Amino acid sequence: MKGIAVNIDIVMAKRKISAGELADRIGITPANLSILKNNKAKAIRFSTLEALCEALDCQPGDILEYTKDD
Repeated sequence: MKGIAVNIDIVMAKRKISAGELADRIGITPANLSILKNNKAKAIRFSTLEALCEALDCQPGDILEYTKDD
């Protein structure tokens, strides 16, 4: 599949943090976090990406991955 993949689940598992706790920490609804986690989002705000990186102690590249068709 081509495009940007969101790997929040992987980072969350490494940090042992639940979706509800992460949503609370970054100030978004669990429903919006679910949209991000399931690669259904069309866009992400830099402020949300920054909050995710801060809460998960990671870099944007740990969360976002570009893939292309061969």
